[in-house]
Amino acid sequence: MDLIESYREELKLIRRPWTKIWIAAFVLAVILLPLYMPEHVVYLATVIAIWAIGVQGQNLLIGYTGQISFGQAGFLAIGAFTFGHLAGIGLPWPLSLIGAGILSGLFGLLVGFPSLRLKGPYLAIATLGFGIAVYQILLNFEVLSGGRMGMTIQKIAPIFGLSSANTHFYMNLLIAIFFTMVSYNIVSSYMGRAFIAIRDNDIAAEVLGVNLTHYKLMSFAVSSFYVGVQGGLYALFLGFLEPNMFSFEKTIDYLVAIIVGGLASVEGAIFGAAFIILIPQIFSEYREMVPVVYGLTIILILIFEPLGIAGRLLKIRLSLSNWPFR
Repeated sequence: MDLIESYREELKLIRRPWTKIWIAAFVLAVILLPLYMPEHVVYLATVIAIWAIGVQGQNLLIGYTGQISFGQAGFLAIGAFTFGHLAGIGLPWPLSLIGAGILSGLFGLLVGFPSLRLKGPYLAIATLGFGIAVYQILLNFEVLSGGRMGMTIQKIAPIFGLSSANTHFYMNLLIAIFFTMVSYNIVSSYMGRAFIAIRDNDIAAEVLGVNLTHYKLMSFAVSSFYVGVQGGLYALFLGFLEPNMFSFEKTIDYLVAIIVGGLASVEGAIFGAAFIILIPQIFSEYREMVPVVYGLTIILILIFEPLGIAGRLLKIRLSLSNWPFR
């Protein structure tokens, strides 16, 4: 009985009463954000919520399963343009969003097959080829993307008397919270433990009964589904799509987000999403400095804090919980 209780304690998302208090306070502050912040801050918070979903998916693949992928911009584009086409034929936006995630997940499943034979830089190059191929196809086939003229998407109408910006904020916030809870459950489940076992030592994992084929493909499918949903939300929020929005730079954004935020950390994905959205805003007058800031931050993180922002906050929390003892 003690073993069962301890396992249940381990699976709990929030274990300490004080943790519940500050998390509840943070969630309440985010919910009330539109009431005391200007509209451009609400806009940025909405984009962070959208990106947090995709970065969580990327973290499940790279951080938890150890499978390197440079093709996320391709999955993002597939999700976005799939949403655009489904919404264009009159399908309700929730169904269009699910369709975008499913199609991206199916492509992720196909791209995942090289992971059964390839590892490390070889797998990265294979997935990079996929991302570039998707970009070139969308750029050259106007029937899919509208070509250089792009594709216009009708935004959702405001509800409950809210402004358009606040409507999008609350909608994307709820979806991001849902996917965050799903991510925590995946990590705590047998699937998540199988992902981690594959990352740490795939041969040992297979000896212990983990089906490498199943779980490697599953990690690509789940990750791509997340990114596809992000693409659909991105399209709905912006109201316009064109192929140049999904160049290789978007893949770099994912990698920066998971390294800075923290590998193998759900909350780290959220911190990373905030980082890649806020840094370009901070340096809006010096756009050429953004890649420099990204590069320097990654170098400093890898040298001094390999677990990223989430790892540093965890160390601070552990230090405070053990005070005055070390």
